[in-house]
Amino acid sequence: MATLEQEIGRLLRQRGMTLGVVESATGGLLSQLITDVAGSSDYFKGSIVAYSDGIKINVAGVKAVNIGKYGAVSPQVAEEMAGGGRRALGVDICLADSGIAGPGGATADKPVGLFYIGLAHRSGALSRRYVFQGDRQRNRYQAAEAALAWLAEHLVSLD
Repeated sequence: MATLEQEIGRLLRQRGMTLGVVESATGGLLSQLITDVAGSSDYFKGSIVAYSDGIKINVAGVKAVNIGKYGAVSPQVAEEMAGGGRRALGVDICLADSGIAGPGGATADKPVGLFYIGLAHRSGALSRRYVFQGDRQRNRYQAAEAALAWLAEHLVSLD
């Protein structure tokens, strides 16, 4: 049985589409999972690890005003990361993540485990909110898996 990453590769190849990633809290884990699949260079074009707000703004195309207004961990920023990454990487679809992996970093309205996943495609950018209940590593892994599951769902919906 194919893994989720292998299925995504099959779907992207079938549709002749390319993929890029802009990661914050997952710190490269999402890219690692994608590139663990042999032949992923057929569809995966690259990633940006935008851990700092400066990289989110200067490389991934996030508006500084939105980080100031909503915070780096927000649906607005996740969508801008995905959209900016799609343009910067020249890909058909771009995933992005921003979150609070823990154990610190939480606020009254943004708990540890809060992640926003962004997905940008030719019709625009969307985001989904998740709250995971693990330690730092588990939260990061769950965010990467959630992003991949959403990507697979999106690709299947294109039929």
